[in-house]
Amino acid sequence: MKRWLVKTDPDTYAFADLVREKKARWDGVANPLALKHLRAMAESDEVLVYETGDVKAIVGTAVVARGPYPDPGGKDPRFVVVDLRAGTALARPVTLAEVRGDPFFKDFSLVRMGRLSVIPVSEEQWKRLVPGA
Repeated sequence: MKRWLVKTDPDTYAFADLVREKKARWDGVANPLALKHLRAMAESDEVLVYETGDVKAIVGTAVVARGPYPDPGGKDPRFVVVDLRAGTALARPVTLAEVRGDPFFKDFSLVRMGRLSVIPVSEEQWKRLVPGA
């Protein structure tokens, strides 16, 4: 099992929307490296959901309900999507400022490659971001 972080713009699709819908197709990923990570996802992988915009924080968890498949609405065969099943909201969101301020995360892609929308998360990073996990 792998762990990931996905980013979403809460003005377009917030974590609360995923929780309300229970399951959603995660699409709109076009960056080649982000697509590579999306293609590496597998059913049951754990996911952190990060909201961009004014929030700039990891706000909840999800699980990959269906691994990568061709984007049904896409015109480009290189694009894939996954289905995510809502997990739970974090007891307290973890802000980008907190992550950047912690030397433990100096090599974390969220800090180093801020615009990347799908990021691998190590087990150690996960445990630090989601205490008690």
